[in-house]
Amino acid sequence: MQKTVVKVEGMSCGHCELAVQDAVKKLPGIKKVKASKGKKQAVVEFDQTLVTLEKIVAAINETGYEATA
Repeated sequence: MQKTVVKVEGMSCGHCELAVQDAVKKLPGIKKVKASKGKKQAVVEFDQTLVTLEKIVAAINETGYEATA
């Protein structure tokens, strides 16, 4: 398992945090995800043999937020 912090711009409310978390949870190999609008980040724990950091960032970006690894 790998744990990483992804910077996420554009979250302004609890719904935004949930949208980011839901997008990431849909990916295979995600063990845990916690988004924080206050910290402007998402902490993701995942199995790197099943999903890449690039795919996680892409999933967040597809929801309309700006994510960078």
